[in-house]
Amino acid sequence: MDNLVDSLNNAYQEFVAAAANVLEAKEVAGAQKTAATDAALENFKQRWELFRVACDQAEEFVESVKQRIGSECLVDEATGSVTGKSGQAGTTGLPPISAVRLEQMSKAVRWLVIELQHGSGAAGGVAAHAHSSAPFDARFSEDAAQ
Repeated sequence: MDNLVDSLNNAYQEFVAAAANVLEAKEVAGAQKTAATDAALENFKQRWELFRVACDQAEEFVESVKQRIGSECLVDEATGSVTGKSGQAGTTGLPPISAVRLEQMSKAVRWLVIELQHGSGAAGGVAAHAHSSAPFDARFSEDAAQ
């Protein structure tokens, strides 16, 4: 993460310096278009693109961390390993489920989303496929019925 922050900071500093160079070149040229102003503008465009790329990379990193944190929280919540503020196990009113069962449900949901995105209407077949290809947890009656 430090490398990402440093990269973003460096790209920003170079972008700001390129903007200052454009202003200086225009001032020296008396607001006339010259080779120096053209070169400064071209450098500015390049630095702008590099800064945008650095911003996009930082945004992708933040999104991946958010997803990872969300997934970890979901697993903790579902498996009952959440601790409350007092240090005791938190209760959600739902019985904890196994990590295997959670993974099965997650796969089924992913397949349903993919099917819905493709507009196929065969989501029922996909759910059956997702359940039949994954190992089942005998503690759950719906798994034992397969």
